[in-house]
Amino acid sequence: MGVVTTMDPNPGRQPQAPPLQQQLSGHALVGVGPGPRGKHYVCGSFAAFTNILVTFPIQKVLFRQQLHGVRVTEAVRQLQREGLRNLYRGLLPPLLQKTTTVAIMFGLYEDFSRLLLRHARRSGTPELVTRSVAAALAGTAEAALTPFERVQTLLQDHRHNGRFNNTAHTFRTLLRDYGVRECYRGLVPVLLRNAPSNILFFGLRGPIKQWLPEARTRGGHMANDFVCGGLLGAALGIMFYPLNVVKSRAQAQVGGEFVPCGRVLMTVWRERGGSIVLLFRGATLNYHRSLLSWGIINATYELLLKVF
Repeated sequence: MGVVTTMDPNPGRQPQAPPLQQQLSGHALVGVGPGPRGKHYVCGSFAAFTNILVTFPIQKVLFRQQLHGVRVTEAVRQLQREGLRNLYRGLLPPLLQKTTTVAIMFGLYEDFSRLLLRHARRSGTPELVTRSVAAALAGTAEAALTPFERVQTLLQDHRHNGRFNNTAHTFRTLLRDYGVRECYRGLVPVLLRNAPSNILFFGLRGPIKQWLPEARTRGGHMANDFVCGGLLGAALGIMFYPLNVVKSRAQAQVGGEFVPCGRVLMTVWRERGGSIVLLFRGATLNYHRSLLSWGIINATYELLLKVF
């Protein structure tokens, strides 16, 4: 970065403002945007916010299927019996968690990529390896927000409706009665899910978009971004679905032994009669939810990047 001087080499000439395009490509104007580095965090956060508001009821039906192994019709009937008042019960934790984790996902990926690529050029490390490491680090950092997923699980499980009132009350109860460690129940499946899924998402996002028909309008670009993000999200959702089942089962427990990830999986497997179909119960809904969810996130993120 060059040295900035306040002296005009031609004092007789009136200073001219740089062209608008040059201003926008450098630092963001005050009050207009978050800056070239911060914009990835802001865009990711707004994209996740939009997605959560749209898809939360679908996620709640899916959670009931993961936890209880019931059909989608039974999960919907459970929510109908609980009433519209409870439909968005548990919204705040995923809203806080998802807006933050998606911001971290996109923002830290860009930051880690920039840092690692700088060193990779000197060492000759392939860019694919460097970007994969950046994606894995961003995914691992996201796991720090596991307590939000933990609280979301407890608030969505109807068995705890009488015990936990809201997000703040749930956090207070867990911390007071069990300590910080209890908030991170289910951390292992989250870690096993986040790093590999981030590597695949960022590694395949570009190639998939290149295979799509060339877009010539803003609407066409949004459609391509939606399809690209949706297909990736849906495929990764199916691939890592058993880990989400394990996470939901582990996090539905309050207090007691921290059961290893493998043992939780075997317990679910036995309860569902050793059936792959029953283990993946809810995967169809998860596929469609992820298709919609990651389509919204990716399209909104790319659109906001252009705006900022």
